[in-house]
Amino acid sequence: MANLSDLINEAYETDSQRFLSLVTRVGRILSAETGSGKPRITGRMVHVPPSGEATMIGDIHGDLNSLQHILDEADFQEKASGDQEVYLVFLGDYGDRGAHSAEVYHIVLSLKNMYPSKVILLQGNHEGPEDLLAHPHDLPYHLQAKFGADWRPVYMELSRLFRRFQTAAIVEGKCILLHAGVPSRAKSLEDVAYAYEKHPAESHLEEILWSDPVEGITGTQPSPRGAGNLFGQDVTDAFLKMLGVRFVVRGHEPVSDGCRFDHGGKVLTIFSRRGSPYLNRYGAYLTFDLSETYQSALELASSVRRF
Repeated sequence: MANLSDLINEAYETDSQRFLSLVTRVGRILSAETGSGKPRITGRMVHVPPSGEATMIGDIHGDLNSLQHILDEADFQEKASGDQEVYLVFLGDYGDRGAHSAEVYHIVLSLKNMYPSKVILLQGNHEGPEDLLAHPHDLPYHLQAKFGADWRPVYMELSRLFRRFQTAAIVEGKCILLHAGVPSRAKSLEDVAYAYEKHPAESHLEEILWSDPVEGITGTQPSPRGAGNLFGQDVTDAFLKMLGVRFVVRGHEPVSDGCRFDHGGKVLTIFSRRGSPYLNRYGAYLTFDLSETYQSALELASSVRRF
C-alpha cells in the first residue's frame, strides 16, 4: 500500500478523472457502512468499540503541512497496516480556507479507501447541507486552481459525498465525537444518529455542525456565527447523561493552544490547523487508549499532541 510520501505525491499529481474515481470508490464504501459491520453504524452514528487506539483530528481547512505532520507523527498507516486495532477519526472541516484543500481531500479519501473500517469521516459545517454550509465557501476556487476547466464535476460529486459523511461517533460509556456542538433538544441517541433525516424540521444537525460551548450561561443563546447556538454546561450535562458517556470531543473553533477544555472538562475542543487565517499558535490532535476509563476529558490532557 502507498505510504504517506506516496499519498502526498499522488495528491499533487492527480487529475480530475482519478480524483472522481476516488470519490466514487469512497462513496461505495460509505454506502456499505450500515448495520452490524465493524464498527457498527446506526443511521450516521458510528459505534466505536471501547478497545484499541484512536487518533482524532480536528479542522484541517486545506493545510497540507498540518495534516502531513499529524499523520507522520501519529504513525497511523504503520499501525493500521498491521494487526493493531486503531482508528483515525476526522472531526470535519477538511477543506476551505486553505490553498491545498484538494490535496487534503485526496489524502483523506485515499486513507478511507485504504483502511475503510479504521478511518471515520465526520461531517463539518464546511461539508454540511446547502442550507447549513459555511460562507464564504471557497472550495470551488481551490478546485478550479487544481483541475482547471474540469473543476465543476469534481465539486458536484465531492459535495454529494460530503452529505454522506457520518454525523457523530460514540465510544459507549466513554465519549462522543462530533464536529461542533451538543444538540440541545435531543432526547435519544437516535436524534443524533438520524439528525440528517430530521433536518431541517428539527435543529439537531444544525447544532451538531455549528454550536459552541461557553461558560457562565444556562441553556442556549443564539450564536454570533448566524447558525447553531452557544450552549452552557447544563446542556452538556443533560446530553452526556442521556447518552451515558462522560465527555465530548469536538473541533470547529480555532483555539490558540490547539485545544481547550470547557464545562469542567466535559468538552474538549481540538483544532488541527496551525496559523493563518486563524492565527492560533499551535495545531493539535489527540491519540488515546479507548480501553481506558476517563472521568472527564481533562484526564486526556497529556494525550493531546501540539505542534
